[in-house]
Amino acid sequence: MKLYDLDVSGNCYKVRLFASFIDIPLTIVPVDFLQGEHKEEALLQLNPWGEIPILEDGDIVLRDSQAILVYLANKYGGGAWWPSEAHLQADVMQWLSVASNEIKHGPGAARLIKKFGVDIDKTQALERAHKTLALIDNHLGKYNWLAANRPTIADCAVYPYISVAYEGNVIIDKYSNIKTWMERFQELPGYISMPGN
Repeated sequence: MKLYDLDVSGNCYKVRLFASFIDIPLTIVPVDFLQGEHKEEALLQLNPWGEIPILEDGDIVLRDSQAILVYLANKYGGGAWWPSEAHLQADVMQWLSVASNEIKHGPGAARLIKKFGVDIDKTQALERAHKTLALIDNHLGKYNWLAANRPTIADCAVYPYISVAYEGNVIIDKYSNIKTWMERFQELPGYISMPGN
């Protein structure tokens, strides 16, 4: 199984992280993002959107980290990370949507501005980050995990950009429930950290 990867990408990291949790070996294919390799024809054949990560599993080619998490959990996770009950799947999906929307446009955007110099509205990114973190912190004041009362791919999807929020000047110290959840998450067997953290 191949993962077309950028080591500092939170979206790529969440796939590597989950593969480690379920002990699935990945062949990592580094993509030179800064040189635009993700926009070259070879990778556009795999993902016309010109984005990474891209997962190849035999004849299956998938884009989008959330979709890849669902695929890996459903096919290889043995039900532990992707519940079979419809209402619990919906619970997980709510958090996958948070990862691809509120997290992306909050802590993720703030990180893009500070770490990579992307020209987007910093004030708006920070406001979104803290609004999102406050909601997550409130949820985690009632539950140990984001969904289904156990670790799921919801946690794998949301964790990466919160774990590096400080790289966007988003300080999570006041979100004590998030900090406790992160510590709990990091104690799971198979946990790997993001490079540089």
